[in-house]
Amino acid sequence: MHEAPPTPSPTSPAAPAEPLSHGLKQRHLTMLGLGGVIGAGLFVGSGAGIAVAGPAIVVSYLIAGALAMLVMRMLGEMSAAMPASGSFSVHAERALGRWAGFSVGWLYWFLLVVVLAVEATAAAQIAHGWVPGVEPWAWVLLFMVVFTVANLTAVKNFGEFEFWFASLKVGAIVVFLVLGGLAVFGLLPDTDPVGMTNLTGQGGFLPNGWSGVVSGVLTVVFAFGGLEVVTIAAAETDDPARAVGRAVRSAVVRILFFYVGSMLVIVTVLPWTAQQAGLSPYVKVLDAIGVPSAGQIMNIVVFVALLSALNANLYGSSRMIFSLAERGEAPRGLLKVSRKAGAEGGVPRRAVLASVAFGFVSVVLNLLWPDTVFLYMLNSVGAVLLFVWALIAASQLRLRARLEQEAPDALALRMWWFPYLTWVTLAGLLGVLLLMLTDDAARPQVLWSAGATALVLLVAVGREWRERRARRDPSALTDR
Repeated sequence: MHEAPPTPSPTSPAAPAEPLSHGLKQRHLTMLGLGGVIGAGLFVGSGAGIAVAGPAIVVSYLIAGALAMLVMRMLGEMSAAMPASGSFSVHAERALGRWAGFSVGWLYWFLLVVVLAVEATAAAQIAHGWVPGVEPWAWVLLFMVVFTVANLTAVKNFGEFEFWFASLKVGAIVVFLVLGGLAVFGLLPDTDPVGMTNLTGQGGFLPNGWSGVVSGVLTVVFAFGGLEVVTIAAAETDDPARAVGRAVRSAVVRILFFYVGSMLVIVTVLPWTAQQAGLSPYVKVLDAIGVPSAGQIMNIVVFVALLSALNANLYGSSRMIFSLAERGEAPRGLLKVSRKAGAEGGVPRRAVLASVAFGFVSVVLNLLWPDTVFLYMLNSVGAVLLFVWALIAASQLRLRARLEQEAPDALALRMWWFPYLTWVTLAGLLGVLLLMLTDDAARPQVLWSAGATALVLLVAVGREWRERRARRDPSALTDR
């Protein structure tokens, strides 16, 4: 076990100083914030939410989006005051202790490298449909190699990939909103005004009551995962505090607009009963208003969204494990960075390779045993995002009070109505977890994720106990 550095005060930088580059620009961070959560969960997964909530899926997205927006505001407050590549893992350590930083860091890393396999496999299936002669495993290999190389080179390459990926996704949403809005008012050729018929027909706005809205929240809340990478990436900009503040401010409101606006267009243009789980509601709407080759267009958008998420997850996982190593919570050999000058250097290549190695293992498990081994792994991270968000809120409760006393000028971005909205957010996250326990489909995710969390917590507490014992009796720890 390595000697861990002392936990810094909430107003000091992480120790030791991070040797990462500062190759990301504000435009990279802004588009990462906008595009980071616009993925297959929105373009395809939203159909399942509409199927259970009906037109009231708009309310489900408002509730889930509000939770995500509050968490991001808290995270933005802490990251603007104390930017670090480990983001919320560093904040948790400073606020609650090393056990918290260790636990949330490793859980989030595990979440990213497992989800990475889902994204790579889904993108490969789409590519296989276009080029049947190339097997899905070969596409997976190609994607993993391309993005590994991109992440092993200068961080600006990651930023450029994400900038253009996000631009395409955001552009697709904007075009969809414009076309859908024109269709609602009958301004497209061969269309009549829709009015409010589809919002109030087929059982009304709440066809399945408020229980349908709640089920919709459980279906869509995880689609907002991914925003956290913005605060991780902020540490590699020239002015992290300013960059993360601007990115968080612009991202949360616009993302709500894209998500809620899209759902409102979908359930207004077509009856909610026309939607099916597993099929893209965007394709249904585009087909209905006469857009040629709508299915293929959306396949391209979903394909780009999956590759974008794969790239972002590989980046986020490598920086998280690098931060853990920096604080003595992971092998210190992962601290090795590239030595080129300027923005070309400072890339944690060993951390990238460690993350992609486990990502390859996850992909192989997904290809060989998708319904057994990999399903258990996926369930074990199914609710981890909610645990991470809860620790972010708990950390902000502690750090905000300290910052107001020790460094109030560092609070360039403040959480609204502190501490009341922080407590409301914690209550909301607990409510979602309890509702998942009552849902037959979601319950395994909560139980497996709770088991994985408990295991990591046991390791964290065991490490702290061992180190306290060693400080009292140095001879008790012989492998330093």
